[in-house]
Amino acid sequence: MKTRRKFITLLGGAAAWPLAARAQQPAGLPTIGFLGTATPSTQSSRAAAFVQRLRELGWIENRTVAIDYRWAEGRGERFSEIAAEFVRLKVDVIVTSGTPAVMTLKQATAAIPIVFVTVADPVGAGLVASLARPGGNVTGLSLQSPDIAGKRLALLREVVPHLRRVAFMGNIDNPVVPREMREMQAAANRLGVEPATFEIRRTQDIMPAFEALKHRAEALYLANDGVVDANRLRINILALGARLPTMWSQQELVEAGGLMSYGPSFADHWRRAADYVDKILRGAKPADLPVEQPVKFDLVVNLVVAKALGIEIPASLLARADEVIE
Repeated sequence: MKTRRKFITLLGGAAAWPLAARAQQPAGLPTIGFLGTATPSTQSSRAAAFVQRLRELGWIENRTVAIDYRWAEGRGERFSEIAAEFVRLKVDVIVTSGTPAVMTLKQATAAIPIVFVTVADPVGAGLVASLARPGGNVTGLSLQSPDIAGKRLALLREVVPHLRRVAFMGNIDNPVVPREMREMQAAANRLGVEPATFEIRRTQDIMPAFEALKHRAEALYLANDGVVDANRLRINILALGARLPTMWSQQELVEAGGLMSYGPSFADHWRRAADYVDKILRGAKPADLPVEQPVKFDLVVNLVVAKALGIEIPASLLARADEVIE
């Protein structure tokens, strides 16, 4: 069902996650290691969805289960440090998102079960043997969906009907991003749109990338990644200043000031991740839990940003939107 709600502010972001990064956990409880790839404030809604589903399954934080939160804050070099800490703490299961974080965790331990929430191609990345029979200690939820880059670009063109040039921005060190870049470039060629790629690897690369894309694009397509996620507000403010409509992969990034998003529901994925954790804590082996595909996709449009950009969203697109922010 489509929902409409008010847009508070571009700088509001998500509510800060009120849990200390290294809080003392009650002794004797099964422990979940939660590796957030971005910051507590930007990923609070995902953590909340995960914790709420755990409660529904009977796992109440600090009563029947302990959760150790660690935040990489968009810095990939933190993954190995956090992985080593979880191994040292002997947590019972680790939950995280994104291919780079899962790859680092898998290299750090073959014993602790790992549940991934958003990985584009777990088989291609070598994280699992197959979707049906993962093998090893890793399983979770894949983001695989045919031609999703093409669908995003087609939606962007509906909003910018005379779109001739589109910029692609993403963390090229994430092994999934180059694949999405190639898919977007192929879709652009089919639509007669000229693509331009602007690679980033860290926060410091974002401003130079925007300087480089000046006058070279009429819209901006952003690949999902921890670096991009952690800098969502900065990117959206820069895009708005450059008069660039943005296409994101998830709702939270539109809530933070992006124009629109289309992709699997991340909230749904984090809830479903709790089901994996529940089964593992009750004795199931990751090797026997099939990797699941997306089942819910959301199209989200921010009318406040559209108005600021002087863009009129077609009524036909608004009718298909799952959420409209106004």
